[in-house]
Amino acid sequence: MTTTTAFRGLVPPVITPLTDDREVDTASLERLVEHLVAGGVDGLFALGSSGETVLLTDQQRDTALEVIVKTAGDAVPVMAGAIETATSRTIERARVAERLGAQAVVATAPFYVIVGPTEVERHFRAVHAAVGVPLFAYDIPVCVHSKLANDLVLRLAGDGIVAGIKDSSGDDIGFRQLLVSLREAGLEHFGAFTGHEVMVDSILFAGATGAVPGLANVDPAGYARLHAAVARGDVAAARAEQERLIRLFQIVDAADPATSAGMTRGAGSFKTALRELGVIASNAISLPLRPLDESESARVRQILEQAGLL
Repeated sequence: MTTTTAFRGLVPPVITPLTDDREVDTASLERLVEHLVAGGVDGLFALGSSGETVLLTDQQRDTALEVIVKTAGDAVPVMAGAIETATSRTIERARVAERLGAQAVVATAPFYVIVGPTEVERHFRAVHAAVGVPLFAYDIPVCVHSKLANDLVLRLAGDGIVAGIKDSSGDDIGFRQLLVSLREAGLEHFGAFTGHEVMVDSILFAGATGAVPGLANVDPAGYARLHAAVARGDVAAARAEQERLIRLFQIVDAADPATSAGMTRGAGSFKTALRELGVIASNAISLPLRPLDESESARVRQILEQAGLL
């Protein structure tokens, strides 16, 4: 088992295009991967939250991952979510992901079952021991109902159990503290990624390894320009690009809040935007979520036009 990882920079969580009868749209997914690679991404995260992984069947997950790995080829590395309720199920999905060509796997803490720090640590250590590719921790307490404490992450990083983290906690203060602690512990090789679309410039300047923004499905070139500006130390250019992306992120507000929750607003708006851009054929989304309707889609089109994408 290796803890070294090729993942740095911009690694979007790839959405999973579906047909109107909710099967994986492989042709649209191929176009999406090509769109992302052409936009300058550094890697791809298959089967994450934006990819609707917990709403897909195992066969749909396998199909999506196979298409992403094959289409990416040698252009960029692919990590894959192994996001399941229990350790045994996580290991099963992680082994499938490894077999299908993922170069790293991503796991959350267990969910549904109530766990504490001891159980979460046992979970990550067991998954690490079961696979031969690097393991990333995914901190998303809004979905799994437990936060990965910084001391636990530092211990797992120091022991070589996890090679990196995707932080979708919304706790930017805690993540900044983690970055400082990693540097002080000599763990600069650890991959620390933010999933916070509207704070990428600040968090990269603070020392993060990269970003995993769902909005990068829609505008990978914009996030690539932002990363490049940070790399050359151009604060003004990075801020300007981030502010443009903040305005683009308003597509998540296009869905009626009275009939839409977080994932409909997120993945649903990303899919609608990609349909309007001609990258995917349909904005269909997994049940029980709903696709954006025509009036909501019109608002997405308006925001895309204002952002210079249409």
